[in-house]
Amino acid sequence: MEEDMSKILVFGGSGYIGSHMVRASIKLGHPTYVYSRPHSDHTEVLNEFQSLGAIVVKGQLDDHEKLVLALGEVDVVISALAYPQVLDQINIVEAIKVAGNIKRFLPSDFGCEEDRISVLPPFQAFLDKKKKVRRAIEEANIPYTYVSANCFGAYFVNYLLCPYDQRQEITVYGTGEAKAVLNYEKDIGIYTIKVATDPKACNRVVIFRPRTNIISQLELISLWEKKTGRNFSKIHVPEQEIVTLSNTLLDPLNIPVSIIHSVFVKGVTMNFEIGEEDIEASVAYPDLKFTTIEELLDIFLHDPPKPASAAFE
Repeated sequence: MEEDMSKILVFGGSGYIGSHMVRASIKLGHPTYVYSRPHSDHTEVLNEFQSLGAIVVKGQLDDHEKLVLALGEVDVVISALAYPQVLDQINIVEAIKVAGNIKRFLPSDFGCEEDRISVLPPFQAFLDKKKKVRRAIEEANIPYTYVSANCFGAYFVNYLLCPYDQRQEITVYGTGEAKAVLNYEKDIGIYTIKVATDPKACNRVVIFRPRTNIISQLELISLWEKKTGRNFSKIHVPEQEIVTLSNTLLDPLNIPVSIIHSVFVKGVTMNFEIGEEDIEASVAYPDLKFTTIEELLDIFLHDPPKPASAAFE
């Protein structure tokens, strides 16, 4: 089957990042399927997908026969399931083993590269679940691509800068000097579909680390000040205060705090080298182009995206 005709099935396709992958798959011409709960709350977005030509398959993640049947219709499987459903991907792995026809599986990573970093316990417990899914995929000899998309750019611009508020204070976590990688969600969708159907990306880790999207909190604030003509007071939250919160907040509230510490205090998206066997997306696919941080801020100035309500999916 030709690369551009691969049939793609997305789990979690009506969610925050999954919806971008579904739209990208349709845009790039792939026959696109979305596996959704029978009584999903996301009726509007599912109707949109159907109007664009996607096929919505209704089923539960623990319905083995339904999963096998759905998988038999496609070539590539992408999981964008959110945090509470991470281990449900083991059901998908078991179904892929039975179906026997899947050419590529992309599990629900799309954040930090979990095999390369060490983080605070609440976040580490989350990453350990993702690592368990990876090991199950490898043990089953299922062709895979692991995508480390790093930070969801629009989400974190909202989170860090609060661009819709008129307040003059911006919270800075730690010193504000750690570097992080912020990628626009629409780009994450397009690049994910690209790598999912690229033979070169089979059984490899793909990292989205374009040079134009590496930035610290202080640099981000400075750039926003220049674009808006405003000056903000910076309220620093000490690292130890964040660590204490991660130890005292109940699960799952302790996970976002731990993520903030890992990404914006410790800089985990930038504190390891890209290996020889890894693929860095912006270099590997020069025909595509990541939206730069500056361009993303221009979008917020002139055509503000809808604030994200689903945090840390």
